[in-house]
Amino acid sequence: MNSSRRNFLRKTSLAGAGLAVAPIFSNAQGITPPPATGAQYMGDFVAPKLETVRCAFIGVGARGSGHAQQIAEIEGTEVVAICDLYEDWAKRSADVCVEKGKGNRHKNIALYTGGENDWKKMLREVKPDAVFICTPWELHAPMAIEAMKQGAHAFVEVPLAITIKEMWDIVDTSEKTQKHCMMMENVNYGREELLYLNMCRQGVIGELLHGEAAYIHELRGQMNEVERGTGSWRTPHYAKRNGNLYPTHGLGPVAQYMNLGRGEDNFKRMVSFSSPAKGRQLYAAKNYDKDHKWNKFDYKGGDINTSIIKTTLGRTIMVQWDETSPRPYTRHNLIQGTKGTLAGFPNRIALEGGVGTATDSHHEWAEKDQLLEMYEKYEHPLYVRLGELAKKMGGHGGMDFIMRYRIIECLRKGQPIDQNVYEGCFWSAVGPLSEASVAQDGDPQAFPDFTRGNWKNTKPLDVIG
Repeated sequence: MNSSRRNFLRKTSLAGAGLAVAPIFSNAQGITPPPATGAQYMGDFVAPKLETVRCAFIGVGARGSGHAQQIAEIEGTEVVAICDLYEDWAKRSADVCVEKGKGNRHKNIALYTGGENDWKKMLREVKPDAVFICTPWELHAPMAIEAMKQGAHAFVEVPLAITIKEMWDIVDTSEKTQKHCMMMENVNYGREELLYLNMCRQGVIGELLHGEAAYIHELRGQMNEVERGTGSWRTPHYAKRNGNLYPTHGLGPVAQYMNLGRGEDNFKRMVSFSSPAKGRQLYAAKNYDKDHKWNKFDYKGGDINTSIIKTTLGRTIMVQWDETSPRPYTRHNLIQGTKGTLAGFPNRIALEGGVGTATDSHHEWAEKDQLLEMYEKYEHPLYVRLGELAKKMGGHGGMDFIMRYRIIECLRKGQPIDQNVYEGCFWSAVGPLSEASVAQDGDPQAFPDFTRGNWKNTKPLDVIG
């Protein structure tokens, strides 16, 4: 391992420790700065069509390698470059892309594995059309900003950024360069999420009142990735930061059900509380030697965080996060209206007057096979078109493939992307805002208006086919 690689790992491993000295929130985070000179609002932005999308990837570990493989299989793409600190990971992904590309479509993939700043060299030399960023959280914003400055559309893993300032910098850069910056929230493309979006758009549950969103996924085992892998850089975040650090998987779909930031309603303020921090300290003590670095942390992040969001129209959203407690996986995925409620985990529906022939009132859920009528009537047209192929391609039940397909389709056809830069910022802002609220014993935190008022004229997400 060369010295630059060791330095990079040291910096990313200690990033969480540094956050304890430099908080990621500030008292000025609700202030809206003026737009940058030459800025163009990106809410409904349509970029010039690209016949072939030249794609580059920064980070091809567990998540990035999946992006590279499937994008290589989608018509109208060319994989032109891959950058990773680990040469074996980069070569592995390049070989898979060549294989999946069938023929010579991806024959000249440039590999950048020499050091922590090689991604900048890649952007300058290759000039890709689209860059997919799958790196530790603290690198998302600087990489996305530089990618846009170098002329590429940026597609970033969740969360989009970890500070409010970074989010404003991303917005300003996107507006000034007129390049898309999309946070790749794959859950918005799940079958049930698409079904519920279509049902909300058609008014099946009436006026929307309340949502519940979560990412509850026991992931203590990631701590076994000590030097390489997700746990190596996430564990310091969990130890030093106290709030909801990973809100978007549950929140993204609920926000789009409610049209937040898109003409109808928007995020206004939130309060947040965390439980005591117990689980990771106990896990570290049980599974690692007392001198192990995981046992040197004073874990601050509560095992479960609960936040409540209030929207401009007065709607409420409960958002929870827990990657520590021994309990089953859930995203809640609940949306409640004046005529009924749609919920997930397990999937179930209750409507005033009953659900088709399955139930005759709202006092019992329709679930499992009883929901077949709802799928037949309200299946989202995007899933009708791509669902069977998505199941074959895989990736969290097919949602990953549909997301990747739509990214390329929008770029090739000159369509607005399904998740604009402002949505990525609003959803990710729950992270730093929750930390601020927890630190202030639950004091309300105002959401910045990343659209600077333009959300009122932004079109709702189309139920596209």
